[in-house]
Amino acid sequence: MPVINEPTFDAPIPGMSLTHELGARPWQQPAQFPSVDEAIEYYMSRMTSEEFIDQLIDIMEMGVPITVIANTIQLSGVMEGKHTVDVGMLITPLLIELMMMLAESADVEYTSGLDDPDKNKTRKSLLTKYSLQYEKELRNIDTKAIAEDETEVAIEEEQEEMPTGLMSRRQ
Repeated sequence: MPVINEPTFDAPIPGMSLTHELGARPWQQPAQFPSVDEAIEYYMSRMTSEEFIDQLIDIMEMGVPITVIANTIQLSGVMEGKHTVDVGMLITPLLIELMMMLAESADVEYTSGLDDPDKNKTRKSLLTKYSLQYEKELRNIDTKAIAEDETEVAIEEEQEEMPTGLMSRRQ
């Protein structure tokens, strides 16, 4: 009977990823599509296939924002050595537009991910929270105690002794 909690020693050694030969990874090679035009052509041919459209529609119907899908696609292209990071950032808006067009042509409701519906709510709630906290603190302040403290400070200042000694100021 095998022991379930037995540790495995087949894991990679920390730092092992830094010991590969330079240029051994796809992203360390020159890009297959170095320009934006070439990269868009590559993605257009792939994204207009029937298989891709079916999978894309399924993902959109699950509620995954189009921006997340586009970022995932371009990042995998960078990792596969298809294009560089900067080309990927430049083609992302075009990928988003293409996917929006495909979704609209298939009459699929989608989440673009471009707008943030909670942005104003969060800001208003924070302002409300802190304003209520300060109002509560203001109500709890005892004005009589503050006035007594101010008079005590004034009395203490009057009672201070004048310095004496060789280096003190003359009056």
